[in-house]
Amino acid sequence: MFKNGFLESLSKVHYWVPLVVFIPVIGVLSWQALTVEQMSLLAFIGYTLLGLFVWTITEYVLHRYVFHFYPSSEIGKRIHFIFHGVHHDYPNDAKRLVMPPSASIPLAALFFALFYYLLPSNIVYACFLGFITGYLVYDMTHYALHHASFKSPFWMKLKKHHMLHHYSDSTKGYGVSSDFWDKILGSNFSKK
Repeated sequence: MFKNGFLESLSKVHYWVPLVVFIPVIGVLSWQALTVEQMSLLAFIGYTLLGLFVWTITEYVLHRYVFHFYPSSEIGKRIHFIFHGVHHDYPNDAKRLVMPPSASIPLAALFFALFYYLLPSNIVYACFLGFITGYLVYDMTHYALHHASFKSPFWMKLKKHHMLHHYSDSTKGYGVSSDFWDKILGSNFSKK
């Protein structure tokens, strides 16, 4: 993808790297919410679920409107290829299925700043915990959908949904960890 070896190395990542990067963040966010903010367990669970819900719509919106935005300028086309086009051209490249830390850490920091700006300080940590957990579930699910064989009907259905996005119609099926928003927003595949 890049002629520069250093930049090329930043574009590839093993599937387990996001876990190494973000599981400690999840631990810190949990500690911050439960210990420093002294949030009750029920409130912690509720706000974490809220953050997870926010992730689901964020995943859908990013995939549909950012990753599948096709710019007309040459530099725009290059940027699009780097962020998502390479995945559609080489969908089984195992080192380009999860977001590398060179992109995920700045994006996580940006989203945390947004959460911190928009939410009261006593709930921001639990909400962002749910959001980051959703991101990790998305990344691990995406990797598994491309490289694992499933016997469970749930996982087989989810894999079929994502493979249809890749190999049948990339203008549908934007949900990766769930087809919920595709159903709600009319971008699901027809039953036929």
